Amino acid sequence: MAETETVSLIGSDKVQGTAVYGPDGDRIGAIERVMIEKTTGRVSYAVLSFGGFLGIGDDEYPLPWPSLKYNTELGGYQTMITRDQIEKAPKTTRDGEWNWGREGARKIDDYYGVPIAP
Repeated sequence: MAETETVSLIGSDKVQGTAVYGPDGDRIGAIERVMIEKTTGRVSYAVLSFGGFLGIGDDEYPLPWPSLKYNTELGGYQTMITRDQIEKAPKTTRDGEWNWGREGARKIDDYYGVPIAP
């Protein structure tokens, strides 16, 4: 079996389901998936899942990947974006669809103030 985590690398299977904490250290939700640019291999977004009960009815909020930093003390990713800011951000439900093309990405980037990539 291949190793899925080293000191500086982590496999996508280990990122999915990892807890996400807010600026105050309280758990917000978990990473549902990561979105990777096909041509560069760069992770652009983490889709945060939260808001439902026992995984039912969760909303999904794409967060810019650079907004997350792994916190070893918390054992998960931490963001300085508040829960209130996330709840007002562009979202989709598990049953909904999201336009991951330029228009959808621009909505996320505009909301969080991420510079527009060429």
